[in-house]
Amino acid sequence: MARTRAVDFEEKQHAILKNAAAVFAELGMDKASMSQIASRSGVSKALLYHYYPGKDALIFDIVRTHLARLEADIRAADRPDQPPDVRLRLLVRQVLDNYRDADDQHKVQLNGVGTLAPEQVAELQAIERSIVRMFSNIIREINPNLDKDRPLLMPVTMSLFGMMNWVYMWFRPNGPITREDYADIATTLILEGVKAVS
Repeated sequence: MARTRAVDFEEKQHAILKNAAAVFAELGMDKASMSQIASRSGVSKALLYHYYPGKDALIFDIVRTHLARLEADIRAADRPDQPPDVRLRLLVRQVLDNYRDADDQHKVQLNGVGTLAPEQVAELQAIERSIVRMFSNIIREINPNLDKDRPLLMPVTMSLFGMMNWVYMWFRPNGPITREDYADIATTLILEGVKAVS
């Protein structure tokens, strides 16, 4: 007979993923162990294995959950009835807000995906492409000429992602600007710069 799920299954699973991301971010994918993750999560090793059969499954679910939440929140933040520059600003703010307190998940995404099976990588890449497409579609509306003579839409779009994705390396909550300030700076750089790209 199949074991039924506990009432707090998802809550425990979320806590395990958060703690596992912290362990992976601190120690690296190779050095982190299931025992360390169980200890950090405050669960037995047996219970951890009930949720995840190994480190690869944990890494995959950390990144998948992080990306799926990001994609859903970006879609919720979008306002298709607004001008494209307003939409872009809203989406950049949403991404940087999602990245708040997600440095560990971000590090796992950057450093752990290479350990995953091809089908897992393909699933994660599909979510990433969907996110990138939302931004590139709006940037194309701002400057339709980006794809006219040369394929410049993707380099411009990925330049924006470079500004957003690496913010965790230098941004400090107690620094001279807020996340919202930086979101506006990054958006303005793209909005103003994209006019000159052709």
